[in-house]
Amino acid sequence: MRLVFMGTPEFSVPVLEALVAAGHELAAVYSQPPRPAGRGKKPRPSPVQARAEALGLPVRTPLNFRDPAEREAFAALGAEIAVVVAYGLILPQAVLDAPARGCLNIHASLLPRWRGAAPIHRAVMAGDAETGVCIMQMEAGLDTGPVLLREALAIGPEETTGALHDRLSALGARLIVEALAQPGLTPEPQPEEGVLYAAKIDKAEAKVDWTRPAAEVDRLVRGLSPFPGAWAETGPGPAPERVKFLASRVVPGAGEPGEVLATGPEGVTVACGEGAVCLTRLQRSGKGAMQAEDFLRGFPLAAGSRFD
Repeated sequence: MRLVFMGTPEFSVPVLEALVAAGHELAAVYSQPPRPAGRGKKPRPSPVQARAEALGLPVRTPLNFRDPAEREAFAALGAEIAVVVAYGLILPQAVLDAPARGCLNIHASLLPRWRGAAPIHRAVMAGDAETGVCIMQMEAGLDTGPVLLREALAIGPEETTGALHDRLSALGARLIVEALAQPGLTPEPQPEEGVLYAAKIDKAEAKVDWTRPAAEVDRLVRGLSPFPGAWAETGPGPAPERVKFLASRVVPGAGEPGEVLATGPEGVTVACGEGAVCLTRLQRSGKGAMQAEDFLRGFPLAAGSRFD
């Protein structure tokens, strides 16, 4: 099948690879333009652009589709279907209508729950027992289109957004290949009830409120790992150090919210408003992420110290 692929982040790369492996013809790969990155702030191509170029595929990186020439160039590709996954641009109706069989989106939630920008983060932060992937026929609304295929995944009790991201990416790659192999699939409209929107993650959400129950703190830590990372500050003086928390679990314990109850190779146990969390992977400012045992060698925390 002659396809156009539209994606940008690492999440999209396994999908691109699966389409190539399945023997589809990629007329073009669309991705967000290179962005400044690293210490030198040099433009860096997106993960999708880098992988597409390595595969020898033609890549296009328009800022948007407002220019009629960009829309015409897209239509001139003569694609049967456009496969869209985490592209990062809203597609105008002219682009949605250009492929002969429209545009298919790979969305990492069980629609209509968690429409929008951050469905994986929000599912973990909300304590959902499961999430999944939907292959959706795109239309003008935000993730409102009918669904061709869906499959659920259980969310593990200690699973982070990063780990779930990788599993959902692999699932999306498999499902889109299945969907393209079954042209007779009937799109099913999404139900009217159960709609939730997964708003983009705001960095202001990342500061831990230790007065919250341990289950909520644990979900925040796991939901914001690896990015942007839940955090708190510790240490005496006017400039306490910020520490990020990247993995955790709920454990028994009681104390003043933010109080360090115990430390050891298994983690740093901190009291919450109800119960406690054991922080098992941590990161100091300017340092790499470490397991608790390694973290404590360079940043000793004693029972009775506290995070604010």
